[in-house]
Amino acid sequence: MDDQKRFLSYICPTCRQSVVVERSLFALAAAPTKIPCPCGKSALHIEFMGERVKIEAPCLYCGTEHIVSCTPEAFMGEKPLAFACSASGLDCCYVGEEGAVYAATIRLEQAIHKMQENGEEKGTFLDEMVMHEVLSELKEIAGRSGVACTCGSKQWEMKVGYSSVDLSCNQCGGHIRIPAAISEDIDDICCKYTVEIHGAKKD
Repeated sequence: MDDQKRFLSYICPTCRQSVVVERSLFALAAAPTKIPCPCGKSALHIEFMGERVKIEAPCLYCGTEHIVSCTPEAFMGEKPLAFACSASGLDCCYVGEEGAVYAATIRLEQAIHKMQENGEEKGTFLDEMVMHEVLSELKEIAGRSGVACTCGSKQWEMKVGYSSVDLSCNQCGGHIRIPAAISEDIDDICCKYTVEIHGAKKD
């Protein structure tokens, strides 16, 4: 484990700069970890607690901290593991491999920039056009039975948020979040013929 590395990132709610750091899994698992922003106004906290990893992540959208958790396996193995603000659907922190974390952070910066441009004129969605196109593509994929869960079920539900769409499996509770905030999110969904919900593995 001491040779394995994880990259972690978040955007400081106070100074709005991205904080991206590299840490060894050995160090992260050995003791609670605090990753402060250079401005000193916020910090990401990680603590391994047996069967769960607890994360306290600053949220630029809410201006507060979200307390989330995941399994150690997900924390150590996912390429880009994202944790999101339930109110906005915007991600608040990432854990994973270098390239995936940096790419996700750049996309979050673009979404935050768009949110700042909107100012006080907050609509139903962060970007009405992007959300419309993403939902249209999801409808087409669903129309050809292209949405399924890794557990084998094709029974699912959709929840539309401020900047993303959540798909959840009715059978195992599996979940996937489809970003719908920036133009690149349209390109991503247009490239997909199917969408796989991350649930239980099929026997």
